[in-house]
Amino acid sequence: MRSMASEIKLFMTSSPMGAYRSTEAPSFKGINPANGMVEELKSYWREDSRCLLISAFPDAFGLNDGMRADFERIFRETGLSVKCMDLCDLRSGKEIIAQLPLYDMVILGGGHVPTQKRFFDEIGLREALRGWDGIVMGISAGSMNCADVVYAQPEMPGEALDPSYQKFIRGLGLTDVNVLPHYQAVKDDRVDGLRLMEEITYPDSAGRTFYAIVDGSYVLQTKDRKEIHGEAYRIANGAIRKICGAGEMRRINSGNTD
Repeated sequence: MRSMASEIKLFMTSSPMGAYRSTEAPSFKGINPANGMVEELKSYWREDSRCLLISAFPDAFGLNDGMRADFERIFRETGLSVKCMDLCDLRSGKEIIAQLPLYDMVILGGGHVPTQKRFFDEIGLREALRGWDGIVMGISAGSMNCADVVYAQPEMPGEALDPSYQKFIRGLGLTDVNVLPHYQAVKDDRVDGLRLMEEITYPDSAGRTFYAIVDGSYVLQTKDRKEIHGEAYRIANGAIRKICGAGEMRRINSGNTD
């Protein structure tokens, strides 16, 4: 498919800072420099960028305020020039999204995919991003919701067994790439007694393609590029294979036919 926002520089990350579920402090400050993410970001970064963090937890105001401060600090530690780091949750919602043309960079925070998708729908984010020119960084659920058709991999108790749970939902339409984050941490998970990968995700990949990436890896898409950077696995038609290693880059073909 053709991106509805062809000038967007899209970074779909798993975790660009620390490692999911890890109690160890990262060995770096700012954004993880592994796999060239910092250099790629800086190549598209505008001086004194106006940044907007869109939360996946729209009513968790205290958490959101802390995340906003953390992201501003992390970006500055990375050497990225930030004029402001604003926040979109239920307190600002549609009003701040109406001002999207004023921003240079949007962060789609991590969280619960269906919850975040409902908030995106409420604020009209898919429509607001049409024709917008800037950087979008998705983190975990934020990366998953970038797709046109999102695979909402079950994660909460009850979701895997609920016949009404929608695994495939309409996303932001920025890409045809379906990212599954935190592979190193979740590959052995169980949801409702089922093995997350072998008994849920692999069967759901019939006729589809998912890209499982570890923390520190990412997918970069612009109008001229569609690439995986770092360790990644392709899941399609019930099978998985490693397609990229740490420090490596692999191009993804249109339609996920690599």
